[in-house]
Amino acid sequence: MFPKLITIGSFYLPTYGVLVALGFLAGLSITVKLARKSGLDAEKVTNLAVYVALAGLIGAKLLMIAFDWPDIQIFSLATLQAAGVFQGGLILALITAVFYIRHSKLPALPVFDAFAPGIAIGHAIGRLGCFAAGCCWGKECHLPWAVTFKNPDANSLTGVPLGVPLHPAQLYESATEALLFAFLYWRYGKPHNPGQIIGLYLLLSSIIRFLIEFERFHEQALPFGLPLSITQWIAIGLAILGAILLVPKAPPLVSRSV
Repeated sequence: MFPKLITIGSFYLPTYGVLVALGFLAGLSITVKLARKSGLDAEKVTNLAVYVALAGLIGAKLLMIAFDWPDIQIFSLATLQAAGVFQGGLILALITAVFYIRHSKLPALPVFDAFAPGIAIGHAIGRLGCFAAGCCWGKECHLPWAVTFKNPDANSLTGVPLGVPLHPAQLYESATEALLFAFLYWRYGKPHNPGQIIGLYLLLSSIIRFLIEFERFHEQALPFGLPLSITQWIAIGLAILGAILLVPKAPPLVSRSV
């Protein structure tokens, strides 16, 4: 589609990177706003957002390397520019958040709740970057909304096939994550127990990813001889964690005006 936003000689500004940065800033803005409304330390929450963003980038790359090993060139420009695997980033970000929250003595579940809507909107914007770059493409299809990549730069950077109608898997995920953001933001302002908002995010986002994976192209062989990708197994685990957080707990409920 449009993988290079600006090109000057051999230098170019990747559209994917710009949209990921915009997604981070949008998510950070939402998270800090909700944190302040909830009486949380906005400075600590901002610092946490930076740490989990870095952890997310590293985790996404590490899981991508694990998937493509040993064929991947770890220190190549293509690997540096690749999107990575979102769930790898989410897992390492969650682990990083747990350590930071314990060190900073922040209330864990309310902090995770404040982050959930921001993660969803950041993910939605980031998937638009994937679409622009051509990565994470879908399987061949001939539906009215199929997309056909024609830009040679997209093919050279990500390997997306040219001239073939494909499921716009990136747009499926972007649209559903944007809707999830709207729902979580609305739900945050209603009475809820601590942990319910992040629980909803983990459950619903994982269901979304699990279903979209059926229309995604996968270079890796499916594990265990079953018709599920590795990311679908990860989605199942995260959905179970989200469901556990949604188990009813004793009152009192809390309401956050947004």
